[in-house]
Amino acid sequence: MPAPDVAPPVVAESGDPFASLRVVDLVARLGRGRPVALSAIVDRLNATYLDWLFEERVVADALLQLQANWMADYRNTTGIVIDEGATGATVTIEDSSRVDPWIARQAQRLAASCREDLVEFSRRDRRAGEG
Repeated sequence: MPAPDVAPPVVAESGDPFASLRVVDLVARLGRGRPVALSAIVDRLNATYLDWLFEERVVADALLQLQANWMADYRNTTGIVIDEGATGATVTIEDSSRVDPWIARQAQRLAASCREDLVEFSRRDRRAGEG
C-alpha cells in the first residue's frame, strides 16, 4: 500500500498566517543591511517548501505587512525598506540588534495565529463549518 500521508500542494494566499509565517521565517535568515531582490526571496521560498507555491504578490503582501508592523512598533521606516528599482523590487532589513528579537516576536504571533486556525478547524464537524 502507498503511504497515506501524501499532502496536496498549497497555493500561498495573502493574509494567510501559514504563508506569512514561512515568509517571516525566511526574512529572519536574510542578510542585514543590504538589498535582497524580492524575486530571490520568492525563488528561495518555492525551493524550500516544495509543496507550496509562493507568488511574488503574496510575498510582497507579507513583507508590506511586516513593514507596517515595524512602523507601528518603532515609528520609523528604516527597519524594513522595500524599494522598487530598475531590476525589480528589493527588501533591505536593518542591521541592528533590535531586528532579531522583533522578527522572532512576529513569527511567534503568526505561529499562534496558525495554531488558532487549526484549533478552529478541528472544532468543526462538517466540511462547511457548521456544528
